[in-house]
Amino acid sequence: MTPEGRIKGKVKIVLDKAFPSEYPCYYEMLSTHGYGKPGLDFTCCMFGRFVSIETKAPGEWLTPRQRLTALSILKSGGKVFIISGEEGLGALQRWVTSTGAQCLSFPSP
Repeated sequence: MTPEGRIKGKVKIVLDKAFPSEYPCYYEMLSTHGYGKPGLDFTCCMFGRFVSIETKAPGEWLTPRQRLTALSILKSGGKVFIISGEEGLGALQRWVTSTGAQCLSFPSP
């Protein structure tokens, strides 16, 4: 498995196991192969929020196209995580925990 593949596996564990079954995280990993609108590695909906995650091998950074995609998501009010190691995984886990606690403590209208 590639270094990026190992990071993707760890992100999947966070997304699959961090949520109680009644509040699952929806995510998909699309591969456009050059067709259609570009996206990042993971497109997610968590607690009614749009989140996109790009995984990278340690030391790698976003391509120019990925930077434009991430900027577009941020400008639209979405959340973007760039994860290349334990620090990024920790940031994702902390965000999931704090956002989930806030969202689950208030009933939906």
